[in-house]
Amino acid sequence: MLEAHKEIIKGREVAADDWSVLRLAEGEAAESVLVPEGKLIVPLTVWLAQKDMLSQRAELGVWIAADERFEALKGESDRFAVIAVDFPKFSDGRGYSIAYNVRKRLAYTGELRAIGDVLRDQLFSMSRVGFNAYATRQDRSIHEALKGLTVFSETYQASVDQPLPLFRRKERDVPLEHSDVGAGI
Repeated sequence: MLEAHKEIIKGREVAADDWSVLRLAEGEAAESVLVPEGKLIVPLTVWLAQKDMLSQRAELGVWIAADERFEALKGESDRFAVIAVDFPKFSDGRGYSIAYNVRKRLAYTGELRAIGDVLRDQLFSMSRVGFNAYATRQDRSIHEALKGLTVFSETYQASVDQPLPLFRRKERDVPLEHSDVGAGI
């Protein structure tokens, strides 16, 4: 079954989407599913089962389910125009860890897309771990969801989008002799 979005959020703007996501129907096997032509994001299981045939395609993406291991793409991640991570439901946070590891451990620099049950409230946190494209739920306004990327003006913690924590980025205005350092407080 093919899933298509007319628009996605790419970077920090709404953009046309010409990719489709292949999802296996119940009972369909990764080894035997017919993979149509065109810009397609296939399940990791299909990529692994049909790698010899699919590796000939120029425009191919792969998506990782929340219960799959990103390490299966080690050494191959750069061949994909898009790597997507599926969020099966809003409350399932495993995709955040997958995205972080795809960026940090696989050093993937291409489009990292969130798919599935993706809502406005998640976008800011998703961007922090390395997502740069979002296929939001189609029953919600994509323009409203876009506002989720700017809900905070500053972050405290380090992450993919900002490798230094706030205390390392900001100079203190307090001279050292007037600070609490060494005062036993």
